[in-house]
Amino acid sequence: MKVLSVASEIYPLIKTGGLADVTGALPGALARQGVAMQTLVPGYPAIMKALENPSAVHEVPELFGGPAKVLSGRAGELQLFVLDAPHLFNRTGNPYLGPDGKDWPDNAQRYAALSFVAAEIGRGVISSFAPSVVHAHDWQSGLVPAYLRFGGGPKSVITVHNLAFQGHFPASLFPFLKLPPHAFGIDGVEYFGGVGYLKAGLACADAITTVSPAYAQEICTPENGMGLDGLLRTRSPVLHGIVNGIDPSVWNPATDPLIAQTFDVKTVQRRIANKRSVEEKFDLDRGDGLLYCVISRLTLQKGMDLLAASADRIVKSGARLAILGSGDAALEQELAATAMLHPGKIGMITGYNEPLSHLMQAGADVILIPSRFEPCGLTQLYGLRYGCVPLVARVGGLSDTIVDANDAAVSAGVASGIQFAPVSLDTFSSALDRASLLYSDASTWNIIQRNGMKADVTWTRSAARYANLYRSLAGA
Repeated sequence: MKVLSVASEIYPLIKTGGLADVTGALPGALARQGVAMQTLVPGYPAIMKALENPSAVHEVPELFGGPAKVLSGRAGELQLFVLDAPHLFNRTGNPYLGPDGKDWPDNAQRYAALSFVAAEIGRGVISSFAPSVVHAHDWQSGLVPAYLRFGGGPKSVITVHNLAFQGHFPASLFPFLKLPPHAFGIDGVEYFGGVGYLKAGLACADAITTVSPAYAQEICTPENGMGLDGLLRTRSPVLHGIVNGIDPSVWNPATDPLIAQTFDVKTVQRRIANKRSVEEKFDLDRGDGLLYCVISRLTLQKGMDLLAASADRIVKSGARLAILGSGDAALEQELAATAMLHPGKIGMITGYNEPLSHLMQAGADVILIPSRFEPCGLTQLYGLRYGCVPLVARVGGLSDTIVDANDAAVSAGVASGIQFAPVSLDTFSSALDRASLLYSDASTWNIIQRNGMKADVTWTRSAARYANLYRSLAGA
């Protein structure tokens, strides 16, 4: 069967977070389930440059301020439709933010255009590709289910990667969205008097998925529903939690060209070469003591304030810390100042660096993920794969993917990481103490590492669930 995926970013062409990793890996995983998935993405410069032998398959004379066309072509292993609309997408840098670091003022029009064209493709304007299901991702394609519901077309699925980002715009936008007047209602796109892109997708899609079973439960509660919990509770019969996977061809310590020394579950001791390389990259003292790493957006959601408050404790324990990330300016400055206070013990590199993130997973002993909420998380899956033991808050997908090293799990030989709850400085501190204690027992630590490396963190099972969902919607 054919499925159209609609996304605002896709790895390895354009990435700001885990959404891109998922949309880049899912088509290949679904191909093994008999699903032919083609992805519609915006024509950002990076994507236009990567597109091989493009051909125009559809033209739109006027699309939210200018002409556009849909190109079909490949980019590496990805089969793409690209929305070539220069007036909307011919902008370098972050896909959502201008040079001033603020949202592009026409983001509402840009991603309405993406959704509108996706619905047109769903309705068969490209004769060679008639999808049975259209799969939208996050608020940037949240209007897709609304365009299909109010304009006709195949069944739709929307995946919530992070409910915190909703795409809420003024009601004055509605007349320009090419939707019928009755779409502006509680069962359509209206949301707190404005237009809600993600809300529209949740209200209009035939099925809703999110990226872990625990997160699917959490977002139906007032505490974690971000104002949408009531709607999600009413739609719970079509809400599915399907945990993310990772692409084993990209994240494989046995073949990874981005790390200093390859290794596998039988040669874990070879990780030491990567540890030395991480120490060098972050100007850390050389040693065999515990090496923590953080690869994250530096925000309160990610619990980075807890990390800053725990820096002295980490150093006093004899451990070291490597931080890679960017985000909230105040947290960036606080962590940078902390690193300056502890030279050789804490190192920080600001920004996003994909190759360095591979090396850190391959060389650090523990990856710290103290998130206050986490829909799924991918860094803990990379950590498992690379023998970098995850220390995580017991929330969302983190709780679904990590087996806590409590006494029972250690005795049974199934522990793969360390969990803590609730999310507070005290519980995080206790988890750090547990990590130090476990690390001091080399035999136990080796078992925990190997358990993680042997865990199935690929897309195999989750891709099968998606394929079954598509077929149930299509009536196949």
